[in-house]
Amino acid sequence: MAQTLPEIACSKPADAPISELLSYGDCGWADEFLAGAWLTIQIAVCAYLVGIGLGLLGAGAKLSGNRVLVMIGDVYTTIVRAVPELLLIFLVYYTGTSVLNGLFVAVGLGEAIQVNAFAAATAALGFIQGAFTTEVFRGAILSVPKGQMEAARAFGMHSVLRIRRILLPQMIRYALPGLGNLWLVVIKDSSIISVVGYSELLFSGVTAAASTRRYFLFTAMTGVAFLILTVLSMITIHFLERRASRGARRA
Repeated sequence: MAQTLPEIACSKPADAPISELLSYGDCGWADEFLAGAWLTIQIAVCAYLVGIGLGLLGAGAKLSGNRVLVMIGDVYTTIVRAVPELLLIFLVYYTGTSVLNGLFVAVGLGEAIQVNAFAAATAALGFIQGAFTTEVFRGAILSVPKGQMEAARAFGMHSVLRIRRILLPQMIRYALPGLGNLWLVVIKDSSIISVVGYSELLFSGVTAAASTRRYFLFTAMTGVAFLILTVLSMITIHFLERRASRGARRA
């Protein structure tokens, strides 16, 4: 992703006042930081949603009782959790184009496409998140007492109604702590995409530090920005946990 660097347009010296370095426009870095933080949030949200979708599918497969589906779920969670996120980013980003183009040629489309850094990060991080989310959902489903589902079945509730009224409300309550932790993890993991030159929050901070030679200032600012995102996320997670636990008897 191309990025216009403030030092090219304004050439601030390394000893420029902090107020000028943190100003908006071509001579400052504030707008680059805000843009990077916004891209970090977008990557984290998209990857998290992909992970939730894959986690539901994975948990359903591992609890289905079907030997083939259980094996697929086990292989997925075992292999994906063993592959470093950085390696998966490289595999998706650098090989995704050739693989997709090969598939397009095979089905007769023959159109060249390019996998951008955002799509690669979302796919890779979401795929990894899905493996961990699978175990969170599986544990949450197993925590729901089986007797409640059996009683609902005995009263004549069909499967969709049993899931909606009994399984899902309790499963969400049990899963929220784990899902909250995974959200915090994906926020930090979104910084990995900086290795392919995408200007998210970490890339913006490193670029500003290298351009101005004010390494402590901009690396500290980057850390504070991630800390702010984490604290806001923890407050939101705490609110959701309290809301999901309304009416539940505490031990």
